This record gives sequence, structure tokens and C-alpha cells, in this order.
Amino acid sequence: MKAVLEDTVIAEAPREELISIEGNWYFPPSSVNSDYLVESPTPYTCPWKGVCQYYTVRVDDRELTDRAWSYPHPYESGRERVGKDFSGYVAFWKEIRVID
Repeated sequence: MKAVLEDTVIAEAPREELISIEGNWYFPPSSVNSDYLVESPTPYTCPWKGVCQYYTVRVDDRELTDRAWSYPHPYESGRERVGKDFSGYVAFWKEIRVID
């Protein structure tokens, strides 16, 4: 599967390596091109997943603030709820399309 903004591939991995959480596909950290992500200072803590790290997606002259996110150190209860360790996995908001 791929996460794309227009024609730029931001992340790519086989479907079996992704994790689906609450309708969002989370890509393994190794599958994400970090050249397109800039850490955002936006704070957020999910009550069951933990402290979130947002990213601005930057491709060429286009910047999409807080359109990607990750849980670097999810709560143990969150990992149990998901059934997998999703530490560092990255998900994307709607402007970044996830396609097969």
C-alpha cells in the first residue's frame, strides 16, 4: 500500500505490514520517507493510545500541517487493545491518500 500526496509517495509497505486503527492505516516507521515529514509542536494525548507526535507533511512547496501522526511510545493498554505494537507507526490524514 502507498501513502501519496499528488504523485509523491510518502510511505509504501505491503498491506500485511500496516496496522489499521480506528479507520486509519498506520505504516511501519521503516516504510515512511522521513524527508517529507517535519515534527510539529502540536500537543495531543489520546486517552488510550498515549502521547501523539504530529508531523507537517512537506512536499515541494506544499505544506500540510499536522496531517501525519505517530505514537512513539504507546500505552501498554493501547498495544493490548490493538493487538500489536504500533510504536512509531505513522498514519496520514485525508489529503494524503492511502491506496493499494
